[in-house]
Amino acid sequence: MQQEQAQFRISKVVQSINPSLLLFLAALAAIIFANSPWQAQYFNFLNNPIKVNIGDYGLFEHHGRPMTLQEFVNDALMAIFFFVIGLEIKMELLIGQLSSVRKAMLPVVAAIGGMIIPVLVFYAFVHDGGMAMRGAAIPMATDIAFALAVLAAVGKHVPPCLKVFLMSLAVVDDIGGIIIIALFYSGQIHLTSLLIGLGLLVVTYILGRKGMDKAYIYYFIGFIVWTFFLHSGIHTTISGVLLALTIPSKCTVRLPQLKESLSDFIGDFNGKYEIEADKAQKLSHRQLVRLRLLEKKVERSISPLQFIEHDLSPVVSYIILPLFAFVNAGVTFGGVTMSDLLGLPIAIFCGLFIGKMLGISLFTYIPNKIGILKYPEGMTTRNLIAISIFGGIGFTVSLFIASLSYSPETAEGVNLLNQAKIGVFSGTIVSALVGFFALNFATRHLKK
Repeated sequence: MQQEQAQFRISKVVQSINPSLLLFLAALAAIIFANSPWQAQYFNFLNNPIKVNIGDYGLFEHHGRPMTLQEFVNDALMAIFFFVIGLEIKMELLIGQLSSVRKAMLPVVAAIGGMIIPVLVFYAFVHDGGMAMRGAAIPMATDIAFALAVLAAVGKHVPPCLKVFLMSLAVVDDIGGIIIIALFYSGQIHLTSLLIGLGLLVVTYILGRKGMDKAYIYYFIGFIVWTFFLHSGIHTTISGVLLALTIPSKCTVRLPQLKESLSDFIGDFNGKYEIEADKAQKLSHRQLVRLRLLEKKVERSISPLQFIEHDLSPVVSYIILPLFAFVNAGVTFGGVTMSDLLGLPIAIFCGLFIGKMLGISLFTYIPNKIGILKYPEGMTTRNLIAISIFGGIGFTVSLFIASLSYSPETAEGVNLLNQAKIGVFSGTIVSALVGFFALNFATRHLKK
């Protein structure tokens, strides 16, 4: 009992910590280290090799060498992040806001606008055909964790439809980002590794259909699938998403069955225990069997999809994403000239702040105006524009796409990646601040 209370207290403490705050602090620490006397130590730390060997086989080797810490975070840990995103997407497609055409149309259309217009805005600033153009997809992404954190800061008077709209839009954004990564940021395809990885995904799907509900089985197969995708040329994050789509969403024990078992269990425990004392207690054989069976039924009444998502979400929010921010947010400001700022950084900034707002709001307003789609109850053109600004809060996925766009192996790639980070930070911060005040203004009458 004391152990359960201790675990509950720890859980409450963890839940009281805002993961967005951890993400922000990790990014801030990276920026401080990258511009301090410890700059060399910081970047050397990121380039430390990760060596885990089983005999002569290196678990985290790629192209014949161990992954660096930064590569391990971006190619291994971020696969877990995208695995959780895939689980959330599947849940939304099954029973959420994307589960029917009627529910999904408005956020889908809005998200399409929020992906197309930022790319066009980016190309308005960067169109010389150089390496910088590889980053056109950077302003497409919305960081739902940061966006919801800022939305929560506005207050409880915000219409619920706006939160649902923003969350659904961000899910579609994630789907778009996944497609972009698969199509444009994968390398040369090695067909044998890819086919083995896909074959294992088929096996995982069949196991799910046959009732497999053990999470560790899916984790084990997922690691093997990740290994083959690492050598296939397809970016490893795609393996996480595809694996998520194979995880079963049905429970092997339905809630009516569980309720019946609980009733039987209570009936068996109405009497006294066989032996009961201050120091120990002993159940009857029947009670013991009932209790063990109930334990198994309770576990099997939660679908593997929900069980795994519930288990991994805190790991992603409190460990993986802050670590990702720390190893990827280290932008250096020394040597950045005004001409640099007026190139790639301003393109990404305008793509996030202006492109997202225009794309989301116009692609929502026009269908509503001509009668094709309708605003949900509580949405107005004023608060639509305000919530559209939140779409420019890019950060996590934007930084991830930036790291895929510009290779740190060349001086030009390092310089462009640094500039891209400046654009992501400035676009995210301005979108968050302006969105906060704009939504406050748009909903001020609801505070009364």
